[in-house]
Amino acid sequence: MHKNTKLIDAGRAKKYTGYAVNPPVVRASTIVFDTFSELKQATLQRGNRVPFYGRRGTDTHFALQEAICELEGGAGCALYPCGAAAVSGALLAFLKSGDHLLMVDSVYEPTRALCDKLLKGYGIETSYYDPQIGSAIEGLIKANTKVIFLESPGSLTFDIQDIPAICAVAQQRDLVTILDNTWASPILCQPFQLGVDISIQAATKYIVGHSDVMLGTASANEKHWPQLREHSYLMGYCASADDAYTALRGLRTLAVRLQQHEQSALTIANWLTQRPEVEAVLHPALPSHPGHAIFQRDFCGSNGLFSFVLKQGNQQQVAAFIEGMQHFKMGFSWGGYESLVTATMALQKLRTASTWPYQGPLIRLHIGLEHVDDLLADLTAAFVRFNEAALA
Repeated sequence: MHKNTKLIDAGRAKKYTGYAVNPPVVRASTIVFDTFSELKQATLQRGNRVPFYGRRGTDTHFALQEAICELEGGAGCALYPCGAAAVSGALLAFLKSGDHLLMVDSVYEPTRALCDKLLKGYGIETSYYDPQIGSAIEGLIKANTKVIFLESPGSLTFDIQDIPAICAVAQQRDLVTILDNTWASPILCQPFQLGVDISIQAATKYIVGHSDVMLGTASANEKHWPQLREHSYLMGYCASADDAYTALRGLRTLAVRLQQHEQSALTIANWLTQRPEVEAVLHPALPSHPGHAIFQRDFCGSNGLFSFVLKQGNQQQVAAFIEGMQHFKMGFSWGGYESLVTATMALQKLRTASTWPYQGPLIRLHIGLEHVDDLLADLTAAFVRFNEAALA
C-alpha cells in the first residue's frame, strides 16, 4: 500500500470509527463495566488497547496508537503529553541508577539538559558521541552501557547518522537503541527496518501540523514494547483524547503538507547556496551535504526544516536579519503550517564530543506553506538588513 493511502486508512478500523468517518473523541477517567467478569477480563487485557482506565486510554487513543504502529512498523505505541516526555519516558523505561547511556552529540538541546541534570542526579552516566561515529561506537561501550540514543538528522545541525551500523553494534551487545525520529515524521524513515528498538515522535510537530497541540509518541518493537508500555504507565504518562484526535486528523494531510514543505525548502536551500553571505547550507537532501549518501539510502524524502551558516556576523547583524520578517516568525518548535526562524551564535557550546567546523552564526529555518516567492522576498530583505547592520 502506498504511504499516502496508508495515512488515510491508519487507525480507522471499524471498532474505532463506528458509523463515522473519524474515530470520535472519547473522554474518560473511569471506565464502567456491567459485570465483574468484564472488569476482571479488562484487568487481564489492560495493556492491549482494551478500555480499562482512562490513563490506559480510550478508543481515541487506541486509534492513534494503532495508526503510528501501522506507519512506523512498531509492535506498540505509548502516548505522552509532549515530545520531551516521550524522550524522558523512553530513557527511564530502560535506564536505572548505575547505568551508562551513549547520547549523540548533536542531540536536541532539551534532551542534553535532561541527561546533564536529571539523569545525572539519578546516578545515570551519559557519554556523548560524535554523530559520524558509525560502527566505531563499539569502542565507547562500557560494561554498564544499556542504551544508545540517536537523532538523525540532528534538529539544529542536521548531522546524518549511520543508523543501521550503530544498531547492528547495539544488537550484538544486547543494548537498546532509541531514535528521535521526529524530523522524518512517521513516513520519511522506517526506523524498525533500520534496526531501531524504540522510535520517538514529537507529534507536536508534523503529525499535528498546526502548532496548537503538545503530544509525543514512542513506538517499540515486539521485544521492548512490554517494558516501554508498563514503565510509561507506572510513571503516569498519558495524553488527552482531544489531542489524540487532533493528531489523527493531522495524519490525514501529512503527505500533502510534507510535499509542499519539501518543495519550498529545497527551492530556498538552493537559493541560499548562491548567497555570498552564506558559508554552508545544512540540508541533507542537497548533494553537498556530507551525509547525503546515507540520507538517500535511509530516507524517502525531506521536509521544511534546515539550517544555514553565515560566513560572519555579530549579534547586531543577526538580530537585524531575524527581526522585521513579514512571514518568518521567531519562535521555537517547528512542523506547523507557518514559517519560523531562530539563530544560534555559538554552537560549539552545545557540543562536547565533536568539533563544530564553522565559526559564523547559524540560522535555522522552518519553511511553511506560504508561497515560496513571498518567503524568498522575506529572506532577501533580511539579507539587506543584515548587510546594512554591518555598516552601522
